[in-house]
Formats: sequence, structure tokens, C-alpha cells
Amino acid sequence: MIKTTLKIDGMMCSMCESHINDTIRKDFNIKKVSSSHTKGITEIISETELDESAVREAVGKTGYKVLAYSTEPYEKKKFSLFGR
Repeated sequence: MIKTTLKIDGMMCSMCESHINDTIRKDFNIKKVSSSHTKGITEIISETELDESAVREAVGKTGYKVLAYSTEPYEKKKFSLFGR
């Protein structure tokens, strides 16, 4: 799994977050997406790495701008009652 983090310019409210999330869900095969206008970021979890230029283009079409794009391996956090 891959975690992609986008630094996005222009998100001002929760509706902005929804526009970004809907665009990512519609245009890419992903597991999860979440955005924060207060932090100015969108985090995407996917099985494979996304095409950076396609992500930038899709976000750009919504009127926002990707300022930074980064990826890292993602492992789902394991739940433990005992902190192990």
C-alpha cells in the first residue's frame, strides 16, 4: 500500500475538502482519501503508486493547486489492547 500526501493551495472550507476528495475518488483507483483545509493537505491511500502528473492535473481542474507531492509505504496500524 502507498500513502500519497498532497500539499494543496486554495482549500478554504469543508466543501473544498469534498471537491478534492470527490475528484480523487472519481479519477483514481484508491482505498481512502481525506483532506484538511486547515492543514492544507490531502492524504490518499492506494494499492499502487498514483501517476503524479495525472493527480496534479485532476486537482488543477477543480481550481486548486498541488504545491507538493510525496509518497511513502503505508501499513495499516494494528489495534492492540495491550500496546504491543
